Amino acid sequence: MNPLSLAVVGHTNTGKTSLLRTLLRDEGFGEVKNQAATTRHVEAATIHDGSTPLITLYDTPGLEDAGGVLDWLETQSAPRLDGIERIEAFLASVAAKQTFEQEAKVLRQLLQSDAALYVIDAREPILPKYKDELTVLSWCAKPIMPVFNFLSQGDTQAWQTMLARRSLHVSSGFDTVAFDFDSEMRLWANLATMLPERTIPELLMNVRQRDWQVLDGEARRLIAHFLLDAAAYQQEISNDDPPEPTLLHMRDAVRQLERQMQQQLLQQYRFYQETVAQTDWALKPFSQDPFDPELWKEYGIRTTSGAAAGALIGLGIDAAALGTSLGLGTAIGGILGGVLPNIHSISNTLTGRQVLHIDPAAITFLAARSMDLLAALQSRGHAAQHRIGIGNANTRPSHLPWTSNKLPPELQKARSQTKWSSLNTGNEEASRNARREAANRLAQDLILQET
Repeated sequence: MNPLSLAVVGHTNTGKTSLLRTLLRDEGFGEVKNQAATTRHVEAATIHDGSTPLITLYDTPGLEDAGGVLDWLETQSAPRLDGIERIEAFLASVAAKQTFEQEAKVLRQLLQSDAALYVIDAREPILPKYKDELTVLSWCAKPIMPVFNFLSQGDTQAWQTMLARRSLHVSSGFDTVAFDFDSEMRLWANLATMLPERTIPELLMNVRQRDWQVLDGEARRLIAHFLLDAAAYQQEISNDDPPEPTLLHMRDAVRQLERQMQQQLLQQYRFYQETVAQTDWALKPFSQDPFDPELWKEYGIRTTSGAAAGALIGLGIDAAALGTSLGLGTAIGGILGGVLPNIHSISNTLTGRQVLHIDPAAITFLAARSMDLLAALQSRGHAAQHRIGIGNANTRPSHLPWTSNKLPPELQKARSQTKWSSLNTGNEEASRNARREAANRLAQDLILQET
């Protein structure tokens, strides 16, 4: 089975390369700039099912002077020739090698392809140059499906009327910045209706559905592993030791653990390291201190622990520990936050030692923010240049995965499973294997936030 070949065509700067980036799940494909004629040559990339090529997409230069080409075709080619013959006569001419070099590259690729995706910037009014482009492209006698980009900022009604007058009744909306998986499925389904053989587009839809579900499951398990790693993390100190160095160390360790998880999510969804290495870091909204109680409030997390209530509650922890913590509670509530001692253990009280864990409210916040990042990545096109925001219009998510004072059983159990945390063992692989079953169960409890 030969792969289906699709030429991605359209006026300059309508988002052709952006479309390919998102369909390929590859933000490294081509060059995207807000200027004309960024793509100067035809570039190809193939979507595979394993080792089987399904569709080869060809990124073509932008059409800049289709009106000039149309004038040439009408004045320099014989009227008795059909459309393809007139296009071939144009491609053999000196004009195609000089004046209309870019347009010639597009038409040559379209003649060699099975069909074309004609990318339209939905924000643009219908201008004569677009009508000229469609006329010239139609002479190649290949199926052409218009694809509307930047849908959220434009209105397609007038465009649809114009396209229908040119017998282009099948179109798709696919925003390359605000990605929607269902829109991609409709794109392939609509394309299938225009082709004599529907097998490849339908096979691709099945592959994409499968891969999307697998990727979503892998992402949830990655987050579950991170949460269990943090929940199982513990440090033991003497009541005579100053708590601040240990608490600072624990918070820094969890911050680094979260950053590693974020980077892994980016890689899973094929948003590369180069993006987050920039000064204007794409994930900046997700880099805020996860132990900041004010940030917890934005997520709707309320707690009676010292981590969020401040120094007075921290002093309450001192009282609950019968005064043995020597200021530990004050340090937790008023200085550091997000880490709590095991104040209910009689043996710890008798031995004069404390086991420190990450606060349940902090775990809940980390879960909510992780799922918010997942939602953002699943709705982000690979041509997007803006920062990855939190929630809807950078507001807090609509709900938490669970109440902050009632962790799921797997996270509660993690408190007594020191081997589950790589921060305890120093062996990520061994800890991952030890918590694998718990991570699989916890992943089912993670509810994707609304975006």
